[in-house]
Amino acid sequence: MSEENTEELVALAAEAYVYGYPLVHDLSMVQDFIHTGFGSLPPAPFNHFAHSGQTASPETHLVPFANDTVCSTAQLDLSGGPVLLHVPDTDGAYYVLQFVDVWTNNFAYVGHRATGTEAGDWLVVPPGWSGSVPDGVRGVIDAPTSVVSVIGRNALNGPDDMGRVRELQTQLALTHLEPGTHRTGLPAPDPDVPRSLRFFEQLRVWMADFPPSAADQAYQDRFQPLGLLEEGPSPYVSADPALVHALTKGLARGRARVEEAGRLAEAGGGWEMDPHLFDYNLDWHGVGTIDSPEWRIPDREVSYSARAVAARSEPWGIHGYEAVYAHTCRDADGEQLNGARSYTLRFERQPPVGAFWSVTTCDTQDHHPVENPAARYSVGDRTPGLIYGEDGSLTIHIQKERPADPSGAANWLPAPGGDFRSVLRLYEPGPEILDGTYEIPAVERSGER
Repeated sequence: MSEENTEELVALAAEAYVYGYPLVHDLSMVQDFIHTGFGSLPPAPFNHFAHSGQTASPETHLVPFANDTVCSTAQLDLSGGPVLLHVPDTDGAYYVLQFVDVWTNNFAYVGHRATGTEAGDWLVVPPGWSGSVPDGVRGVIDAPTSVVSVIGRNALNGPDDMGRVRELQTQLALTHLEPGTHRTGLPAPDPDVPRSLRFFEQLRVWMADFPPSAADQAYQDRFQPLGLLEEGPSPYVSADPALVHALTKGLARGRARVEEAGRLAEAGGGWEMDPHLFDYNLDWHGVGTIDSPEWRIPDREVSYSARAVAARSEPWGIHGYEAVYAHTCRDADGEQLNGARSYTLRFERQPPVGAFWSVTTCDTQDHHPVENPAARYSVGDRTPGLIYGEDGSLTIHIQKERPADPSGAANWLPAPGGDFRSVLRLYEPGPEILDGTYEIPAVERSGER
C-alpha cells in the first residue's frame, strides 16, 4: 500500500472514530447499567426501571451531580415488540422522561414542559412497527433504534419531599404489548479481536444491529475500506498489518480530535453555557421535541463532531429548551474560585424559567459535592427560608464557613475548602436565557479569611 493510500486510510479511520464514538460509548453505558448500575442507581434488566432513592451527596459519586432532582432510568429493548409506558400524575410538579436512541439522539420527551403532568400511557414502538395502538393510549413514541435509554428526573423540594417522589417512582411502569422474545444482552463483538482494534469491532457489530438514519447511512457507507461494513466473521481477527496500522493511528487521531474540540468548547471565562450542545439530532423529532432550524446544526458532518463531544462530556444530556446548565470556576476578576475566600452571587432578578433553578458547588477534581455541616448542597428558588431584599433581589453567600449574620446564614451555599466550581441549573429556561438577553451575574469576591 502506498504512503498516500495509507494516509487516506488513516484519515478515514479518524473520521470513523468521530462518527462512531457516540454509538460505542452509549451502548457501553447501556451494558454497564444493566450489569452494574450507576452510582445510586442499581442495575436493572431491559424494560425495567431503576430508581435512585436519594439526591446527590458526597457519598453518591454521580458526575455531574444534581441535588434538586431524583433519577429513574430504564433501558428499553423493542426487538420483541412495543413497550407500554405508564406515567403517574405528578399534580403539577416538574418531571421529565427523556428518550435517547443508541446514537445519542434525544428523540422524544414526556413530562411537565412537553406533555403536562397528568397520568397516562405511552406506546414506545420499534422502527418499522405497524401494529394497532390500544385504546386509551395518549400517544405513540416512534423509536429510531430497537434499544432506547429512558432518563427520568423528578423535581425534589428538599429531603422531606422524598416520600412523594418515591411513590411516583413506584407508579412508573413498563409492560410488553405483544408476546415476543426480548434480548437479555447486546450483540457481542468477537472476543478474538486484538484489544487495539476492539473499538472498531464494537462499531462494526453495533452499526449492523442499530442502523442510523438514511442520510447517516450514506455517510457511513464510506467506511467500507476499513472493514466496518463487513458481515459475519470479524475482519479484525487476522487483519492485514497495513489496515491495523491505519486503524490504530486513525483511532488516536480521532480521539485527539474529539478531545481538542471539547477543550475548545469549554474554553473561556465567567459563566459558560451551551444551550445547543445537543442540536446534532437532525432526523428524529418525536413527542415533546422542537423541530425547528434553531435547534438543528445545519451541517451534517459538523453535527458528527458535536455529537462526539457531547457524548464524551455530557452523556445522556438534555436539549437546551428542556434544561440548561451554566458553570463557572472563576470570580468576577477572573480568579479561580477557592474556599479560602468568601463570595456573593447577587440576582437583581431571578433567572426566568418555566420550572425552577438552583445553584450548586462542587470540587474541581471530581465534580463531587463536598461534605458540610448544614448538609446543604444547593440553593435555589425553592429553598425554604431564603431572605430577599426589599427590591426583590436575592444574594447568595458562597463560602466554606457559615456566615455570622442571620441573613447571610439563611442564604448560605457551603463551598469546599479548596478550588471549586459553581453550577447554575435552569429547568425550562425562558427565551431570555436561551438568546443570551438575560445575563447571569458574576460571582463577586466579598472577603478574605
